[in-house]
Amino acid sequence: MSGKIILITGGARSGKSAFAEQYAARQGKKVAYIATAQIYDSEMELRVELHRKRRPENWQTFEAPYDADKIISAIPGLDHVILFDCLTLYTSNLLLDSNHPQDKYSYIMDKIDQLLASAHTSQASLVFVTNEVGMGIVPDNSLARQYRDIAGMVNQKVAACADEVYLVVSGLAVELKSIAVNGKREV
Repeated sequence: MSGKIILITGGARSGKSAFAEQYAARQGKKVAYIATAQIYDSEMELRVELHRKRRPENWQTFEAPYDADKIISAIPGLDHVILFDCLTLYTSNLLLDSNHPQDKYSYIMDKIDQLLASAHTSQASLVFVTNEVGMGIVPDNSLARQYRDIAGMVNQKVAACADEVYLVVSGLAVELKSIAVNGKREV
């Protein structure tokens, strides 16, 4: 029996990570936190530090900018909830990885398939955090448009597999999966 898959999405500074942390803490299980951020500048260092300070000390943290599926597979399931923050940074890491094939879309979607396969075989509940990047203006350059499009497809793929999907806006969360008109959708 596998655990649940939960997707939490929203815009920048919407409160989605804080909601995800509260959600994970309420499960009454050990929390394994998978962090996907890479620190390249002082601004990102500050963001990561704010996330670290919010997390309880007893949460086990794994840094996984790549190959997070292997970490998910290694975490014992029944007594754990895994908080994965976040899918959009993970997607960005994969998109910018110079060691990947030329077909970035297929490469990233294959990596997301591996991530979901690990989630499905794990007995832990998995809480994925992601950004909704497609609600703004169309980016002015090819890489940003490619990122926006791939991130949107990643979000659709994970949402289709999720048991629960939450949209967080201004710190308020709404569960979408139960009220969605189209229900589960194959992507």
